[in-house]
Amino acid sequence: MTTTTLAVLVPLLPFLGAAAGLLLGRTAPGFVRPLAVLPPLASLVLAALVAVRQGGDAAVDARTELTPTGSVPIELALHIDGFAALVAVLVAFVAACVQIYSTGYLRDDPRYPSYAALVSLFTSAMLLVVYSGDLMVLLVGWEVMGICSYFLVGHYWETPEARAASLKAFLVTKLGDVPFLIGLFALAADAGSFRLTRVLGAVASGAVDHPTPIALLLLAGVAGKSAQFPLHTWLPDAMAGPTPVSALIHAATMVAAGVYFIARLLPLFQASRTAMVVLAVMAAVTMAGSALAALAQDDIKRVLAYSTVGQLGYMTGALAVGDRGAAVFHLLTHGAFKALLFLAAGVIIHAAGTNSLAAMSRMHGLRDRIPDAYWTMTVALLALAAIPPFSGFFSKESVLGAAEHVTAGHTEHAPGAAGWIVLAAGLLTALLTAAYATRLWLLAVRGRGAEAPDHGRQPLTMTVVLWVLAVPSLALGGLAYRSLPGWFDGRDLTPTLLTSILGTGLAVVGGLLTYGAWQRTTALAARTPLGAVAAHPEGDAGLVEAEAIATHQPAYGDIAHAPDPADPGRLLLGPLHRTAAAGFHLDAVYTALFVRPVQAGASLVRFLDREVVDTYVRAAAALPRLLGAAVRRTQTGNVQTYVSALLAGTVVLAVAVLLVATGA
Repeated sequence: MTTTTLAVLVPLLPFLGAAAGLLLGRTAPGFVRPLAVLPPLASLVLAALVAVRQGGDAAVDARTELTPTGSVPIELALHIDGFAALVAVLVAFVAACVQIYSTGYLRDDPRYPSYAALVSLFTSAMLLVVYSGDLMVLLVGWEVMGICSYFLVGHYWETPEARAASLKAFLVTKLGDVPFLIGLFALAADAGSFRLTRVLGAVASGAVDHPTPIALLLLAGVAGKSAQFPLHTWLPDAMAGPTPVSALIHAATMVAAGVYFIARLLPLFQASRTAMVVLAVMAAVTMAGSALAALAQDDIKRVLAYSTVGQLGYMTGALAVGDRGAAVFHLLTHGAFKALLFLAAGVIIHAAGTNSLAAMSRMHGLRDRIPDAYWTMTVALLALAAIPPFSGFFSKESVLGAAEHVTAGHTEHAPGAAGWIVLAAGLLTALLTAAYATRLWLLAVRGRGAEAPDHGRQPLTMTVVLWVLAVPSLALGGLAYRSLPGWFDGRDLTPTLLTSILGTGLAVVGGLLTYGAWQRTTALAARTPLGAVAAHPEGDAGLVEAEAIATHQPAYGDIAHAPDPADPGRLLLGPLHRTAAAGFHLDAVYTALFVRPVQAGASLVRFLDREVVDTYVRAAAALPRLLGAAVRRTQTGNVQTYVSALLAGTVVLAVAVLLVATGA
C-alpha cells in the first residue's frame, strides 16, 4: 500500500467510525464502543507508518482536482512533511487515549453514542487539517472542528453554563474565521492557487503583493482558533464540557490547529516584519496574562484552560522568532502532558466530587485513594513547569533559545524586537507557570482537611490511559530533541546554557514561593473552621461532573464563591487576585464594546420593524378595508335605491354640464 493511500485512510477511518456510530447508536448500542475506539487506534497505526515512511525527508505530495472552478482551482491535495507526519501521530494518539478513557468516564451517560461519534468526527477534521495540501480543503476541516466543539462543549446542555459556553466558543471562533476566510481568498488571488506548495512558491518569489494585510487577516483566525489574545476568552468557559473533551481540544485538535497553520505558512508571515512583531506581542500578552489568570482560578479545569492558553503563547512566540521547529516541538510535548493533566483532573474531580480547588484543599485522603492520578499528575505538572528532565523542559527551552538567538542578531528571519519581547515574556511566564502548577498540585492532592467522599474505584480504562500518557510526558523531550531536527528543517533543538539556567531557576523560584505561601496560608486556615464539603451521590465520573456543573460547585465563570483561606494564589497576587480571577475583565470589556451595542441595535431594529414598518403595513391594509366597508354599505340590493341614486347622479351631471356651458 502506497504512502498516499495510507495517508488518505488516516482521516477517513475516524470519519467512517463517526458516521457508523451515529447510525448504529440507537439500533445497535453494543457496537458504539468498538466504533469509538478502533478507528482512532487504526488511524494511529497508519499515521505512524506514514511518519516512518516519510522519515523527515522530502514531503509527500499528491493531488487531484476536486472540482473545476474556472479560475483558482480547488484540489484534493496531500502535503506531508516532517511536521505533518509527527503532528498526525500526536492527534491520533491523543484521540485514541481520549476515546478509551471516555468508555469508562461516560459509561452511564445516555448521550455517549453521539458524544463518541462527535469525538471521532473532531479527530477526522483535525487530521484533514494536518495532511491537507490545499487551503480550501484545510478550511473544511477547520470549520468542522468548530461545529464539533459547539456540540461537545454543550454536551451537558441541561445546564445554562454548558449552553452559554458552547455558544460563546462558536461565536468567538467564528469572529476570527471571517477575516481568516478573507485572508485565504486574498492569498489565493495573489498566488493564483489554493495549493500550499504553490502559495509558498509565490511567497518565495515575491509574487504575493500584500503579505502584511494577508498575514494579519489570517492571524485573526488563528487567534480565535488557538485562543490567543484577544480572542482567548472562549477557552476557559469551554470547561463546561466533559473533561475528556477538554483534553482533546486542549492537547491535540482545535487549539493546536492555529499554531500548526502558522507553522505551515511561516514564510508568508516572515515576509512581513509588522506581522512578526504583532505575533510576538500577541504571544507575550497571552503568555503572561494567562499565567496570572491561572494563578487566581479556583476551578481545577479553568487553571488548566488558562495554562493551555499560555503554552500556546509559547508556541506562537517561537513562530514569532521564526523557529517553527521549536513551536511544533512544544506542540508535541504539550499535547502529551496537557492531555494527561486533564484526564488526571477528571479522576480527581470524580474522587472529590467537586471541581473546586477550594473544596479539594480542605480534604485529605485523595492521594491514597487515587495514587494513579496523583503520580501521573505530578509527572505532568513537572513537565508543565519545565523541570528537567521532563519533556516540557526541552521543548520550552527550545522556544527560549530561539528567542535568545534572535536577540543576538543571528537570524534575518525575525526582527530583534520580536526576540526581546518573546524572551522577556517567556522567562516571566516560566516563573508564573511553576507557581500555578505548584499551587494546583498542593491544593488538589495535598489537602489537609476532612476526609473526601468515596465514589469508588476508577475504571481500568481510565487509569491505564493515565500511565500511557505519562511515558511521553516524562521521556518525549529528552528522546526527541536530538532526533527531531532532521524532521524540522534541520534546526537545532538543544537547550542553550543561558536560557536553561534562567528558565529553570525562575521555575524553581516560582515553585518555592508558592510552597512558602501555601505553608503560611495553611497555618492561617488551620485556625479557620472547616466548611462542609458537598458529597455527591455515587455514579460514573461524567455524571458526577455534570452534577458539579449543575449544582454550581462552583458554577463555571462564577468567581463570587467564598474565598479559600489556604489559597497561596491570593497571597502571591495580592490586590491583583480579583482582577486576574475574572480574566482581567475582558468579557466585561467585550460586553460593553460589542454585546451591548449589538443588543441596542437589535432593539432599535425591532422597534422600527414593529412601530414603523408594521404600522405602515397595517395602514396599507386598513385603507382598502375602510373603502371596502364604505362601498359595501351602498350595495343594499334594493332596486329603488339604485334607480334613485342613478337619477340623483344624472341630475348632478346635468347641473355640472349646465354650469360649465353657462360659464363658457
